[in-house]
Amino acid sequence: CATAATIVSGAMAERTKFSSYCIYSVIISMIVYPISGHWIWGGGWLSQLGFHDFAGSTAVHMVGGISALIGAKIIGPRIGKYDKDGKPKAIPGHNLTFAALGVFILWFCWFGFNGASTYGVTGQEGILSLIFVTTNMAPAAAAVTCLIITWKKYKKPDVSMTFNGALAGLVAITAGTDTVSPMAALIIGVISGFVVVYGCEFLEKKAKIDDPVGAIAVHGFNGALGTVMVGIFSFNEGIVGAFKGNTSFADAFRFLSIQVLGVAAVALWVIITMTALFLIIKKTVGLRVSKEEEIGGLDFSEHNLATAYSGFLLNNELDIDKLNVIEYHPSETTPAQMKHVSGKAVNDKLQPKMTLVSIILKKPKFEALKYALNKIGVTGMTVTEVMGCGMQNGHTETYRGAPLDITLVPKLKVDVVISAVPVEKVIEAAKTVLNTGALGDGKIFISDIEDVVKIRTGERGFDALQDKYCQ
Repeated sequence: CATAATIVSGAMAERTKFSSYCIYSVIISMIVYPISGHWIWGGGWLSQLGFHDFAGSTAVHMVGGISALIGAKIIGPRIGKYDKDGKPKAIPGHNLTFAALGVFILWFCWFGFNGASTYGVTGQEGILSLIFVTTNMAPAAAAVTCLIITWKKYKKPDVSMTFNGALAGLVAITAGTDTVSPMAALIIGVISGFVVVYGCEFLEKKAKIDDPVGAIAVHGFNGALGTVMVGIFSFNEGIVGAFKGNTSFADAFRFLSIQVLGVAAVALWVIITMTALFLIIKKTVGLRVSKEEEIGGLDFSEHNLATAYSGFLLNNELDIDKLNVIEYHPSETTPAQMKHVSGKAVNDKLQPKMTLVSIILKKPKFEALKYALNKIGVTGMTVTEVMGCGMQNGHTETYRGAPLDITLVPKLKVDVVISAVPVEKVIEAAKTVLNTGALGDGKIFISDIEDVVKIRTGERGFDALQDKYCQ
């Protein structure tokens, strides 16, 4: 039941209230999963019909995957996932190394997940060895399939989708790992690789459902697929078994229809119960955090952590209509018109004054500042993660019940060197988008630049800034 509940969290990540997560996890664990699980494993009506789900492709993974589908649809996409035209934008994961580690831990533990479903070893050595082989064969085939598909589609192999391919193969083989051959497991793995790639693409681009980790395609789609595949590839009761003479074709097709019926019945049960549950949560305690909390990060708003992902910057969605920045075109001004008394002579040529503007700001405000600077003609910038505090000298938080003084607050420092764009224009643009009236909005530091050297060409001074137009 814990697995079914945690699958949902992946599809609803980065915008769900922790309290809501706790509520739906309890309901899934106490009501949704146990009832459908009883149908399959507890002597219920599906079990009596002969439905076969050895270790939980439907009972565990499809239940979690469909719950995730309903939850992700109701809660809506993350801020910044889709542009105004509905086109999806990439929000890359934070750490592929940890993702790889997680996949291989799961892969290793799946031998226990499937193998332990025999409830014993003595006298079952033959079936246990088959389970281990098929459990390994399917994810290996699925991972390679995803690698090849993404290599063909995107011109480069997609690492994260390859990881999801391995998980998809594990999910798909779980229902029939005890009753399909290694070759059948390989075929199931290949099919699951196609399903996860195109399933994720369909959800993101067509259905407009934002699933950050691909949980719906991995667990929901492939949980259903793997269960139905048992009706085809089982060497005892499936169509393959009929070809081997282990059952009649009539019984094989009856068995396949039972597998389809079981998948449909459990899916319908989950859709009805989880839709009602998520809508109730949404109307009562609330399902989603506020826009400000989502942009600022749930580590702080939900768990009181200042930051848990150093080096990661969210590409926030901008409400451009609310950014009242007046456009400015520095290219309309010639360098000769910008010369003034404080200009410097470089290579016997009088140079316009160059100024360094350093802006300290809150991380969630970066995209707004970048947009504002671009509007006035400033495109080049250097962005640095910094720590610091102003007159308020930090603030106090609580960690595990104890006070924690945060004297240095994570901020960003944006440096721009300007010449054609007036300094006051930069200050005005920055204040327009950064000023909230609250402590910690940031500061702007202004200093003269003695000289600039472009390494590639050796140009100096004003000319070194002219990649596109005067800055």
